[in-house]
Amino acid sequence: MPSILTYTYCKTVIQNGTYGTKEDMLIKLDVFLLNNRITQDQYNELTGLLPA
Repeated sequence: MPSILTYTYCKTVIQNGTYGTKEDMLIKLDVFLLNNRITQDQYNELTGLLPA
């Protein structure tokens, strides 16, 4: 079951820029998605917030 807390925390970390490298954050988001901690829509939104 997806966790709204995981999504909210990830969004805050991305918006504050406190995630290290983009690649590190993408790996974390991938793991959260694979373990059903976030939904596909949340994953798409969060990855879209990361810089190009």
